Amino acid sequence: MVFLYIVVALVLIFDFLNGFHDSANSIAIVVSTKVLSPVFAVIMAAFFNFIAFTVFPLKVAYTIGNGVVKQDVLTMTVIASALVAAITWNLITWWIGLPSSSSHTLVGGLIGAAVAHSGIHTIIFPIVFRIVAFIFIAPILGMVLSFSISTIVVYIFRKFTPSNVDKIFRKLQIISSSTLSLGHGGNDAQKSMGIIWLALIVSGLATNKSAIPLWVILSCQTAIALGTLFGGWRIVKTMGQRITKVKPFEGFCAETAGALTLFGATHFGIPVSTTHTITGAIVGVGARKGASAVKWGVTKKIFWAWILTIPVSAVISGIMFHFFDWIF
Repeated sequence: MVFLYIVVALVLIFDFLNGFHDSANSIAIVVSTKVLSPVFAVIMAAFFNFIAFTVFPLKVAYTIGNGVVKQDVLTMTVIASALVAAITWNLITWWIGLPSSSSHTLVGGLIGAAVAHSGIHTIIFPIVFRIVAFIFIAPILGMVLSFSISTIVVYIFRKFTPSNVDKIFRKLQIISSSTLSLGHGGNDAQKSMGIIWLALIVSGLATNKSAIPLWVILSCQTAIALGTLFGGWRIVKTMGQRITKVKPFEGFCAETAGALTLFGATHFGIPVSTTHTITGAIVGVGARKGASAVKWGVTKKIFWAWILTIPVSAVISGIMFHFFDWIF
């Protein structure tokens, strides 16, 4: 039972770091366009992170709990190893100011520890392949949607003066930023719920047919909201201005595209990266102005972080499993 408490604590630490690391996804654009101050932006984002459980069913949580590795090979050591790996990768990428996926580091951690424990047959490949596919699908979808939305907006408002367009979209961007934060809280917090649910199953306190307890839901939503409240300011600069310079109407288009992508993925129970999604959306609004408007060197570095997240997390997790197994 003590190990269960340790695992729950690790999950909540990971969830806090998820919010801390990914707060830039929700607020970077609205802060960089100077629509909201950083303080007000993080408060708003944290609020919508927290209330997300009232909007979305827990399909992503059950995907994490049932769909990455086989439940019958899971132990508390496997789960703890996965969490330590995910926390480690999140801290590394935060420190160097690189937007990476908390979702995929958790998936990589589960895979690495499970394989170290029982071999490659423990992986549920169809689900894992679908999750990996969305490393590419989510940003592409965000990019296509934001490019399309921004093109439509430019056409509709083509006869408005720039100052009037700015006034309108400074208000609308508050709505789009809030919606993006809601989508972030809906998809990301559920991954942590799924891990605690797994730990309860392994401990014999739940079955795979049990509903996720309310205390798990509230604690995970609270942890991610608090993480968002404290914010990951190193990443804000990368997301807000280094990819492309964004005006309020472009911020609205990117955030709306990101929110639509997250809402769709959460509806179908697919764990996706908010980071990947909003990065693609920012590239989309930049690309509408021409390829030269996007700083592809920065985007290339972010892309490599995406590619490396699952394998690096899996290696760290496998090492941690053998370390814990040796100690205990």
